[in-house]
Amino acid sequence: MSQKITPFLWFDDKAEEAVNFYVSIFKNSKITSLSRYGEGGPGPAGQVMVMSFELDGVEFQALNGGPHYKFTPAISLSIDCADQAEVDHFWSKLTEGGEEVQCGWLTDKFGLSWQVVPKALGELMSGPDPVKSQNVMKAMMQMVKLDVAGLQAAYDQE
Repeated sequence: MSQKITPFLWFDDKAEEAVNFYVSIFKNSKITSLSRYGEGGPGPAGQVMVMSFELDGVEFQALNGGPHYKFTPAISLSIDCADQAEVDHFWSKLTEGGEEVQCGWLTDKFGLSWQVVPKALGELMSGPDPVKSQNVMKAMMQMVKLDVAGLQAAYDQE
């Protein structure tokens, strides 16, 4: 069964490069279809028009639609990471040529915003003690890449 809602990403002219980059980073990922512009455009003949792909089983589509629209941080893709090793993996790959932001957010070299979030953050923030949860929030606000040990230390402080 396919998913009901599929994120559709509009690129100026780098959809193929971006999709190949994303597929190389995530396990269980693949390109599922591709169509190219023919003669008469609107894109250059032979350039990718639309690509369908999966990142760890989640379906996406990408379009080379020209310079009319740009990504903004108002929409981001959030990665649920099992541990610090996963955070480090995705952070290092996605910041190559991109920009580190704050609180686990980054913008990749194609302008797409990502959140690289360890599972521990949600667990610590939703704990029964509101003071401890607030300590975690304060610690997170001081971080660029999220650090599981730092979040846990903030939770454990008295």
